[in-house]
Amino acid sequence: MASHLDLEEQEQLDQLKAFWKRWGNLITWLLTAVLAAFAAWQGWNWYQRDQAAKAAAMYDEFERAFTAQDLDKATAAAGDLKARFASTGYTAQASLQVAKLQLDKGKADDAKQSLSWVAEQGSEGPYRDIARLRLAGLQIDAKAYEEATKTLDAVKSTEFAALVADRRGDALLLQDKRDAAKAEYQKALAGLEKNQDYRRVVEAKLATLGVPTAVDATGAPQ
Repeated sequence: MASHLDLEEQEQLDQLKAFWKRWGNLITWLLTAVLAAFAAWQGWNWYQRDQAAKAAAMYDEFERAFTAQDLDKATAAAGDLKARFASTGYTAQASLQVAKLQLDKGKADDAKQSLSWVAEQGSEGPYRDIARLRLAGLQIDAKAYEEATKTLDAVKSTEFAALVADRRGDALLLQDKRDAAKAEYQKALAGLEKNQDYRRVVEAKLATLGVPTAVDATGAPQ
């Protein structure tokens, strides 16, 4: 009986040896690849967390300068973020904020450059589209209507569709294309939620084009 078991064990051992001889190297390489991928993933996550923590600290410095309305320090801090942590959301936020400060200080060209950077290199789609909407507004103010149209064409986020239509309406109205402007404003109004305050702005624009505003049951403007 013992001899029979020994023979079975030997046979199983021989089969295992044959299997490992045929597939051992492949299994080893696969395991190595899986472990390496896991280690790389862990390393990447650590790197991302480390970068985010460092960017957050630098963003705090930017916020202090922004709150103090110190344009030079805010611009420098935003520049440091771009140089060291361009791929983080903190950098996009800082660039959007510094553009506002630059505009408030009468430096429209600098604001355009800051917004252009976010539009082209911002870390996430919504940041890029917010920058495009603001940049288009500055281009419209500068009567660069063709540039503004191209900027608006690049906005991809569907949640900004109503604001894009509103901006297009502004550009068209300033070019005295009243019918086209009216169509864009109506598109914008249709895309805005009824409880959004900005509806009143769009309704006012339509009113200047002869389109009556909505009224509630009492006859008062909504």
